[in-house]
Amino acid sequence: MKKIGLTGGIGSGKSTVARMLSDHNIPIIDADRIARSIVEPGTPALAELVDAFGSDILHPDGSLRRAELARRAFATPEATSLLNTITHPRIQAETSRQFAQAEAAGQPRVVYDMPLLIDNGLHTGMDLVIVVHADEDIRIRRLMRHRGLDEADIRRRIASQIDEATRLRAADIILDNNGTEAHLRNQVAKLIGKI
Repeated sequence: MKKIGLTGGIGSGKSTVARMLSDHNIPIIDADRIARSIVEPGTPALAELVDAFGSDILHPDGSLRRAELARRAFATPEATSLLNTITHPRIQAETSRQFAQAEAAGQPRVVYDMPLLIDNGLHTGMDLVIVVHADEDIRIRRLMRHRGLDEADIRRRIASQIDEATRLRAADIILDNNGTEAHLRNQVAKLIGKI
């Protein structure tokens, strides 16, 4: 089974590309979805996050206030490292389970949609690495418009990830997302035959 890593900085359009690939019936292992599932109410990871970042990261119903956790976790490199220590091993365990499940089902290829693929050195375990690239100012505008994040928060999140030059050097294929969604869709359509 061919393992294809898909990554890009926050706001690059990586999730849009994953959706487009899924439209072509390519299975996607979504690290963000896994990350959300491991912090559901009652999970050990959520309890550890509360211990580390405070009980006010929870809504009254016990679910995670994601924006508040992000505000605290991306405030300093130490806080980001603490978040990663709590969540990354659990994300990796569930990811491995899903890869094994796809292989057992006879899938010829699977895409691992992972924002920190290169940051965490996971790209070395992939057969192919796709990086979705967009200039930082475009990413900031998109995130402000679509997610309602403020610019300072976006810049902190970008700074917590590896730099774009390092990300691009690790790519086997680069998708340019500085243009329209139609332009991106066209690139993805051409990509299907190569993967």
